[in-house]
Amino acid sequence: MTDTTTSPGADGGDALVTAFNAVGADYIFCSSGSEWAPVWESLARRHRDGLPCPQYLDLTHETVAVGMATGYGLVKRRPQGVLLHAAPGLLQGSMAVHGALLAGVPMVVSSSESTTYGDGPGQDPGGQWYRNLSIVGGPHQIAQPFTKWSNEAASVHTLPTMVTRAAELAWRAPAGPAYLNVPLEILLEEWDGREAKPIVAPGSTHSSPEEVDPVAQLIREASNPVIVTETAGREAGGFEALVAFAEAWNIPVVEPDSAVCGNFPRTHPLHAGSDIGPWMDTADLILLVNCRAPFYPPSRRPSKATVVVIDEVPQRPHVVYQVLFADAYLEGNVANTLRQLTKRAKDLDTAAVGVRRAAQEQRHADEKSAIAAAEAKASQAAEGIDPVLVAATLRKLLEGRDGIVVDETITHSRVVKRHVQTADPDSYFYVQGGLGQGIAVALGVKLAAKERPVVLTIGDGAFTYNPVIQSYDASNAYELPLLIVVFNNRVYKSMNLNHRRFYPEGAAADTGEWLGTDLRRLPRLAAFAEPFGMHTETVDAPEALAPALERALKAVTEGTTAVVDVLVTR
Repeated sequence: MTDTTTSPGADGGDALVTAFNAVGADYIFCSSGSEWAPVWESLARRHRDGLPCPQYLDLTHETVAVGMATGYGLVKRRPQGVLLHAAPGLLQGSMAVHGALLAGVPMVVSSSESTTYGDGPGQDPGGQWYRNLSIVGGPHQIAQPFTKWSNEAASVHTLPTMVTRAAELAWRAPAGPAYLNVPLEILLEEWDGREAKPIVAPGSTHSSPEEVDPVAQLIREASNPVIVTETAGREAGGFEALVAFAEAWNIPVVEPDSAVCGNFPRTHPLHAGSDIGPWMDTADLILLVNCRAPFYPPSRRPSKATVVVIDEVPQRPHVVYQVLFADAYLEGNVANTLRQLTKRAKDLDTAAVGVRRAAQEQRHADEKSAIAAAEAKASQAAEGIDPVLVAATLRKLLEGRDGIVVDETITHSRVVKRHVQTADPDSYFYVQGGLGQGIAVALGVKLAAKERPVVLTIGDGAFTYNPVIQSYDASNAYELPLLIVVFNNRVYKSMNLNHRRFYPEGAAADTGEWLGTDLRRLPRLAAFAEPFGMHTETVDAPEALAPALERALKAVTEGTTAVVDVLVTR
């Protein structure tokens, strides 16, 4: 730490703000709580005096605060600050914090508690901490299962470095949220002005040539290799490195349904779809590139393939049960490792490469034909709007616009990926964890990429889980226009499918009493946006779909969020 001049009134609030400066946070995403008055006072002084500080976003729900930090971090890949209220606010935001953990997004999340309950010297923290807000063991104990690291800042003098340590841990692989409990008494305590040293980006890791060379030889000798990836595109440069690697060796790439983001162009001739099933008995080499859960059920083992895992942290500490069947590991930075392997794409068996290239070209041609046939069928449907038509129309609408798709659909997620066909880095993200974060994550993505149109595809069930009013407030307050497209089938389809699957000849199948899934009683979903002056459309006819989406995108381009509620047939 370095000594600095103590400014008048400096306290723990100043210590926390300077710590987020040292972290390099662009934003503090805050869902307000009574403990944060010292932070607000510090920010007011800094704004008045022209001193540096992160931009503060005043948000009205914990999921919105954490979700926006997640979306921002997906694009920027640097830790930001999140402030929640006490233990209840942390509990409210915990689903989104867990989603950030699964998505691999670094952030420092803080909330507070009281340590004196009004019985200590100094300012009165308030009776609410004694009566309602405190929890046995402290909020840092709550946060442990869904963060990388969780602790308490027990002194104002160690607070700045505790924050920067949390950020350093959050930023390193596997990236994810860290939590720090900062008691209100610490925030109110006088601070001596010693600031934490600014943090720097993590250093890169590399697999050694002694590790890479044998894997290159395995690839050289393989006749039917395949790449499977979930999150290569999440790493800086990972998308481009994977494309170069696959092209150099002529290896097909599978993105399973569990993919967190876009990792490879869906339009590329080497893209082999989302199903690893056809490769389980035929591949002789499977390259798992940032792939945490490639096989389902986990005990389903490839028949004859050697399995090479390319992942900086292949055994995820936060994954409860994980099976990779690895025969070899390359645990350097994924982009660096792929570049090393690309350089070794020499002395290939041209005959074997030609055979697998021809086979993949046929698969790709068959998939293009199947996509075209599905879209033709959808466009000719006699009644209603098929989800395929919605996704295909979105693809055409976004062509040449450098758009980003954030997806929070469940039963329609395969349709979205297959027919929207994103093809660029940071152009597709799938919301992780529980439903109800999609609008906030999309807002955070928009905050990080203001020049790009951001589309949220979302089911009607997921939409109702979102804090819609608070999300729309954030969209307006911070000028973050989204195109929200609701795939509305008036039912919790995934839940209904599970009921039918578990009890195909049960009482519900006999009587038609399907509980827990009917959403037909909901009002028009687009109407919730009307009090905010947003553009709204409700579409139930195929011929009205494209014009409605075009009007909506025009509204977004002009600075207004647009909500298009599409009544789909399935």
